[in-house]
Amino acid sequence: MQPRTSQLLGRLSESATIAMSRKARELKAAGRDIISLSLGEPDFDTPDPIKAAGIRAIEENHTHYPPVPGFADVREAICAKLQRDNGLSYKPEQIVVSTGAKHSLMNVILSLVDAGDEVILPTPFWVSYADMVNLAGGQVVEVETGIAQDFKMTAEQLRAALTDRTRVVMLNSPNNPSGSVYTAQEMAALAEVLDAHPHAVAISDEIYEYINFTDQHTSFAAQPGMMERTVTVNGVSKGFAMTGWRIGYIAAPQWIAAACTKLQGQFTSGASGISQKATAEAMNGGGALAADMKAAFLTRRDLVIEGLRGIEGFKVNVPKGAFYIFPDVAALFGKSHGEHTIQSGQDLAMYLLETADVATVGGDAFGSPHCIRISYAASDEVLREAIRRIAKAVGQLS
Repeated sequence: MQPRTSQLLGRLSESATIAMSRKARELKAAGRDIISLSLGEPDFDTPDPIKAAGIRAIEENHTHYPPVPGFADVREAICAKLQRDNGLSYKPEQIVVSTGAKHSLMNVILSLVDAGDEVILPTPFWVSYADMVNLAGGQVVEVETGIAQDFKMTAEQLRAALTDRTRVVMLNSPNNPSGSVYTAQEMAALAEVLDAHPHAVAISDEIYEYINFTDQHTSFAAQPGMMERTVTVNGVSKGFAMTGWRIGYIAAPQWIAAACTKLQGQFTSGASGISQKATAEAMNGGGALAADMKAAFLTRRDLVIEGLRGIEGFKVNVPKGAFYIFPDVAALFGKSHGEHTIQSGQDLAMYLLETADVATVGGDAFGSPHCIRISYAASDEVLREAIRRIAKAVGQLS
């Protein structure tokens, strides 16, 4: 039989972060001393109270099929969190719990986007956004930002990008890969523009909410007139170091929540009951459970910024959240060493992997080919060594 996959599959590319991580693992298995700064995963363990809640869930036999949108008490805990931390008043039927925030995003996009619908993605954007839109048959409309504007879309840029075909505007704050955080004033300005386009829905990805060094997280749904136009996506992977628990959720207008529940019912049904019960504990504990981790990330951010600013060709801003640095490396384009010539962020990422044994991710995958993404979810010692290796490799370019 001749292998043949669907045309639908052809719309998808492999995740660049996962691909780079796989390449790094292969080299490490071959005996190379690889420092991996490519994956967006906290290097901390899940807080003990959350782990204890998961153990109790097993002992209490929450091991059967859960309701498709999630246990009622878990959705109530999410509602309480949204009211406490974000000033948003939702009912449990407006919450859908899924197998990770990526699953939540895919549910929403497949529920809203038809062939030809436009989806506005400010660059840089998380690697999976564009592929999700492509899978749904939508048209990606990129809005280019850069380091000079702190990688944030302005109200004027949004106004210019909106058309009658705009179905979704994607927002992500704190941002992956840039670490940028929109202020309340910036969010309000975007909301004012979007208010004039009632056919468009905002998807606000807030997965890094608790890793925010400004202590002023602003939810887009909290802006005047936006709650009925916004799907807030969040989860427990980043803020609570629960990547393996696989829980994300949405808070949305009732009709969107119902659509996502219908879709999820045919794909995965309900998310793990054990993980859901642990998530309720995380929601109740809130940012206090993430405080030590956030403080460590802030120290690491400053360490990496200081180190990278000493490398010629790296232009670095100060990200206000998440755990990434997204330096502009365009000044290195055209330079070479050995068989490597740098013409893009992806070229530099491959050069650093093969020459310095440091895995990063090229900005091409994020819609910003002049940058690379460096995750600082690693120890201070490892980060210092990575910077030393990067500086040495870059110094060899001419």
